[in-house]
Amino acid sequence: MDWKSHLKETSENLAAFRQVQPETGHGFTALHRAAMAPGALDLKQKELIALAIGIADRCVDCIGFHLLGAVKAGATREEIAETISVAVMMGGGPAYMYGVKALEAFDQFA
Repeated sequence: MDWKSHLKETSENLAAFRQVQPETGHGFTALHRAAMAPGALDLKQKELIALAIGIADRCVDCIGFHLLGAVKAGATREEIAETISVAVMMGGGPAYMYGVKALEAFDQFA
């Protein structure tokens, strides 16, 4: 999978949705900003948590966006791999398959 192209296409689809449902788009963006704001956890920790949930819930787009966020926040390949291990423990075999996708995405974004 070409992760950069996939996220570009997803971003375009999200922008199109926001044109017809701007309040929903703004609401989700506000929730995202509030949840990811620095607090007791820093941004990298929050992105790794979101990545683990994306893997366990089998959301390809969530994996891509939060993997990219984790990379931008300074996550290493080893941190990504450990996050995948935790997600697999929580999500079983399907999370294992999606975890491998996350590592592939890291290799493309890093």
